[in-house]
Amino acid sequence: MNTNSDESGLRKNGNDPAAESGPPPRKRGGGIIFLAVLALMGLGVWRIYKHFHPSLEATAGGGAGAAGAGGPAKNFPVPVVEGIVVMKDVPVYLDGLGTVQGFNTVTVHSRVDGQLLKVLFTEGQDVHAGDVLAELDPAPFQASLDQATARKAQDEVALANARVDLERYANLLKTEGVTQQIYDTQKALVSQLEASIKSDQAAIDSTKVQLDYTTIRSPIDGRVGIRQVDAGNIVHANDANGIVVVTQLKPISVLFTLPEQSLSKLQREAADFTVLAVGRDNTNVLAEGKLAVIDNQIDTSTGTIKLKATFPNETLRLWPGQFINTRLLLSTRKDGLVVPASVVQRGPAGAFAYVINEDLSVEMRAVKVAQIESGLALIDDGLKAGERVVVDGQYKLQPGSKVKPIEPQQPGSAPDGASPKSGWSGKRKSADGASTNAPGSDPPRTHEHKKPAAEN
Repeated sequence: MNTNSDESGLRKNGNDPAAESGPPPRKRGGGIIFLAVLALMGLGVWRIYKHFHPSLEATAGGGAGAAGAGGPAKNFPVPVVEGIVVMKDVPVYLDGLGTVQGFNTVTVHSRVDGQLLKVLFTEGQDVHAGDVLAELDPAPFQASLDQATARKAQDEVALANARVDLERYANLLKTEGVTQQIYDTQKALVSQLEASIKSDQAAIDSTKVQLDYTTIRSPIDGRVGIRQVDAGNIVHANDANGIVVVTQLKPISVLFTLPEQSLSKLQREAADFTVLAVGRDNTNVLAEGKLAVIDNQIDTSTGTIKLKATFPNETLRLWPGQFINTRLLLSTRKDGLVVPASVVQRGPAGAFAYVINEDLSVEMRAVKVAQIESGLALIDDGLKAGERVVVDGQYKLQPGSKVKPIEPQQPGSAPDGASPKSGWSGKRKSADGASTNAPGSDPPRTHEHKKPAAEN
């Protein structure tokens, strides 16, 4: 009991060693764990952000790589296909849109009314002028002809009798056997009968013409279309559709239009212009002909002028109603500057081309293009003969970029002016210099390793 009292007294008096030392110190391990958790959370957020924004890593890596290489990335040469500006004679064309028309087109009508007895043509048949196409019933017109012939014969008999009486009255007039009035009346009767005979002859001729119209003939050489009337129907001279349409196909015409600005060029050349008829794909030449006529006025509503060309059309590749593209050969440019069409690029300031300098750097140069024809561009201004230009690979270039000329991707794919490369082996080099298979070549062989069968 005394001992406990003493201990409690000591604690109260503050003499306990444990009491003098104060509360126990805090442990530092909790703060370190908290910082580690924060670091892990930050790392996780960065990885998630980097996953959805890979361009940051590429930008950072590219910048560091470029800086480590000692210069910007644009100093690496860009692989391009080069070409040469060449001089050659180039035809200059005026392009238009045209419609094929028959050289002559006739809708065959009946010229008299009657029943259609026979149709003597086959649809789609080639006919010549004068060939019989159809026949109408000739009976009514034959009866009219017989009536007119009989009437003429009757009048001729009356005329003969009147002439005999006139001669008799003339003799009696000398002896005063008849009066002058009777003689004059008989003379007038003779004149009247002579006029009647002329009228009868005219009626006969008219009836013969109408009878001849019952045989319907082709007025031109050409090809008949689909018949509009079948045999047995009554046809009239004023029918709208007619019996059949005959169209002349050899030769044939093409009516086309050009902008009104082309008129001055045509007048300046004043030559026997050649016109090409080209299919709607603008590649296949269907026929070649000559310009026949230029219209005498400009269409004010469209600002175009009409022209007509004539084609022999021996192969019948042109057909009436066909829409075609026309190409009028205006002139031939002597020693024109020509480059492949892919050399010409388009930008906000207009057409331009990349020219390769001696140090294999490129410059952007504005060019003026006269025309692009068959994969070749005719240059009016901006380039000189012999200069090297970029044919393919422009999308990676900018002024001052370094280039590395390579072979075309396919043998023979480079048009005139592109630099030819010999020894094409079906492979091309990629940008990093590695050899890869060209399109159409055999793929590289690889060794297949079979996976061993799983053990049972």
